[in-house]
Order: sequence, then structure tokens, then C-alpha cells
Amino acid sequence: MNDFNGNIGLHRFAKLVAGATFILIFIGGLVTSTESGLAVPDWPTTYGHFMFSFPLSQMVGGILYEHGHRMVASVVGMLMVVLAIWLWLKEPRPWVKRLGLVALLAVITQGVLGGITVLFLLPIAISVSHAALAQTFFCLTICLALFTSAEWQRPPAKVEDSHRPSLQGLTIATTAAAYVQLLLGAMMRHTKSGLAIPDFPLAFGGLIPPFDSAKIAIHFSHRVGALIVAILAIWTIARIMRYYRQEKKLYRPAFLFACALVMQLTLGALTIWTQKAVIPTTAHVATGALILGTSLVLMLRAHRLLSVPERARVEGGIGEAIQEAR
Repeated sequence: MNDFNGNIGLHRFAKLVAGATFILIFIGGLVTSTESGLAVPDWPTTYGHFMFSFPLSQMVGGILYEHGHRMVASVVGMLMVVLAIWLWLKEPRPWVKRLGLVALLAVITQGVLGGITVLFLLPIAISVSHAALAQTFFCLTICLALFTSAEWQRPPAKVEDSHRPSLQGLTIATTAAAYVQLLLGAMMRHTKSGLAIPDFPLAFGGLIPPFDSAKIAIHFSHRVGALIVAILAIWTIARIMRYYRQEKKLYRPAFLFACALVMQLTLGALTIWTQKAVIPTTAHVATGALILGTSLVLMLRAHRLLSVPERARVEGGIGEAIQEAR
């Protein structure tokens, strides 16, 4: 515990980086929702200006969203540089140091992808990759915030999980499904398929739409993905509420997970009903990231706090990596 007291500032800074990354994801969603991705046509400059010397008086309309996104992204990048250096100098666990370097590489790559996206006029493949890496980096910052916390500085009191499937397995499946769903959402946004099916909860008045175009197929895939994530999330939440209510490290994020799920489904419906109004559409993007992050926290904590019979350990490489993180 004394070691943690010496690194409490590091943990708080890691939480700051994770929080700033979440804000960045929201602002990135705002750029997409307002179709401002090419409001600033050059990169890394802004209409020939160095980023932080661009006149504030000219930050209007789409320029406000796109240039503001670049500025916040730069701040997050600088925060990550500080965090990586701090981890390298003060963190005693080598694997946490390496994870910090991975996160730093991810945010640098993310910045380059963002620039390429602008220079090549928003190509779908690069735009979707940019969105995917944003979620990956967010997950890495959450991991760093957890791994530098007090709970990761001492051995946990294990609780046996004899249920099938195990909570560990459920959280892995839920987190993976949430990530894939976010990729489908990015594909839908960047192919402009958000209103390819204009009604909800039905699809052209029925349960299955006519697959007359690729956009309809992409949109419907996103709806099916939402259903899969919802089923897995409800299963996970119900398991925790029934059997692990006394484990606050699981119960509290599970409660947040439930709230975020209800909010996300509501926002998805509002996105259709309002014809992709900016606020619900952007909030839908941000809440998707919140669902992924919360599911990731549950996955990590389930592996740390719960033990399953040896014959039921089917997680393979993921389980072994998290075992090392203990």
C-alpha cells in the first residue's frame, strides 16, 4: 500500500487521460455528426496556420468542430506523452511500462490516421480505422487507469465462480461484441448508411428489410449487432446482480453498464426518429464508448476477483495476459 501512496498522483493522472480521451471521442462524433471532417482541408496546419495559432475569431461553423477536434486531440496526445514518461520512470512493473508505450504508439498512429483521413478526402477504410483505433486507445487508457489503482497493488480476495458460462467468459464475449458493434457503427456513419432504414423498431415496416443496397445491409447489421450486445450485456448484468451484488467492484460498474445500455438503445432510436439530429447522434457515439469501457472494466475485474475450476479455464491467451497483470 505504501507503494501506491507514492504513485497516487500517477493513478489520478492516468484517470485524467482516460477522461480526456472520452471527451475526445465525443468531439470526434460531433465532427462526424455535423459532417465537418473536411471543414479544414489541410493538415497538420489549419488554413496555413500552426494549429494553436489559428485565430479564434475564424473558428466558426464546421471549422469550430474540426479544428477544435484537432486541438483536443493534440492535448490528449501530450497528456499521453507525459503519462508514458511517468510510467517509465516511476512504475515498478515492466508490463505496465510497456502498456504505456503501446498506448503512446496508438495515439501517435491515431493522429497520423486523422491527418491522412483529411488529406485523402475521408476514404472509408481509413476513416473507419481512425474510429476503431480511437476506441482501442480509449480501452488502453482505461487499462492504465485500473492497473495504476490501489486495487491492482494488492492481492485480491478470490471468489469462486462455479456458474456456466463463467462471468469471465461472459464479460469477454460482451466486450468483444461491443467493440465489433462500434466498428459496425463507424462503418455505418462513414458510408452514410445511418438512415438507409428510415424507421424503427421496424425496418421498412417489417422485421427484415429488403436488401436492395449495401447501405441497407450495413445498417441492418448494426441493428443486429445492437441486439447481440444487449442480450450479452443483460446476461452479464443479471449474473452480477444475482450472485455478486456484495462485490462492489463488480456491482457498481454493472449498474452503470445497465444505465448506459438503456441510454444507448434510446439514443439509437432517437437518431432514427430525429433524422440523425446532431445531439442524439453524437451522444450515441459517446455512449457506445462508455458501454465498451464499462464492459472492459467488468472483464478485467472478473478475471482478477473470480476464480473458476481449472477445467473451465477456456479464455486462453486473454486470460493468461490478465493473470500476469495481477
